[in-house]
Amino acid sequence: MKKVTVVFAVIALMISTNLFAQNTDYEDNGWISHSDVEGSKDAHLISRFKGAIIQYYKVEKWNKYILPISKIENMEGQKGWKKKLDLAGEVNRIQYSTSKNNNPVFVAENYKNALKNAEWEILFSGCGDNELGNSSYEWCYYYYGSDGLNMGKFGDSFGPRGEKHCYIAAKYATNDTTYYTAVYISDHEEGPKGLYFTLITQDIIKVKNPNLGLVTAEILADKIDNKGHLALDGIYFETGKATLTSQSNPAFINIADYLNAHKDKKFFIVGHTDNVGNFASNMTLSENRAKAVVTELTTEYGVDPNQLKAYGIANLCPVASNKTDGGKARNRRVEIVEQ
Repeated sequence: MKKVTVVFAVIALMISTNLFAQNTDYEDNGWISHSDVEGSKDAHLISRFKGAIIQYYKVEKWNKYILPISKIENMEGQKGWKKKLDLAGEVNRIQYSTSKNNNPVFVAENYKNALKNAEWEILFSGCGDNELGNSSYEWCYYYYGSDGLNMGKFGDSFGPRGEKHCYIAAKYATNDTTYYTAVYISDHEEGPKGLYFTLITQDIIKVKNPNLGLVTAEILADKIDNKGHLALDGIYFETGKATLTSQSNPAFINIADYLNAHKDKKFFIVGHTDNVGNFASNMTLSENRAKAVVTELTTEYGVDPNQLKAYGIANLCPVASNKTDGGKARNRRVEIVEQ
């Protein structure tokens, strides 16, 4: 699976990387670190904002995480988010500091551009009280506060709130894993005399898609004899493409074993997609993926081309709801159907 790392192409001239030289007394007194905290590193798929310094780093191997994807609103007398995702998986929290000259709006625009260029889907973004639904103080209370959605679990070095604030939620899906990110950016003041900088609180949530297992020749024989069709689990494509990955090789061996043992039978290879994106594009993608499977089987595994015909039907025949990531993962499939 091709994974694209988010790399920042900063859209304006950056300042010196000596971000806090004017506040060395506070640096030396421990208010802020001017080098990455020990044991920290950038997230797997997202590079850092240029010149930023890691102030806090934590990885939870598994935990629950609630990801807001809308502005905060009053709902029945309480503040909350009408749209949010209940996630569970590995959570990586990183807090970066950068110069106050890199204001939250500027940093947020760079994050959005970098995410989009790396094929992440922006689920929600906004800057300021109007776009986010309330002030930074209220947002942080309901999201990060001790009684909020997520802060008590994952910690911080600096409380995220500030006068100016931006938030981005985004998603990147592979065949077996979906990555989510929540990025909260604020102007920050620390210390009795005021140390000003821009704080980036970045969470990455890594969610494993359902393990569908690997189809075997025995399973193929049983399901086709009884139902006439079967999803070919274990076949993987690059995201949004009809390019097969090497992860698919074990499944192809098993499928070819079955087909070569049943040369008297003919089959349709049918591509399916979820409902994300344009229907016409999904129809083309599903057909091209079915053709890629046929080509792989006939050119690399000795299957008779006369046994197979390829078709694509986009999202016309889902096996699960497309409202959840797990359902979408099940709907993105290639099936073998007896003619």
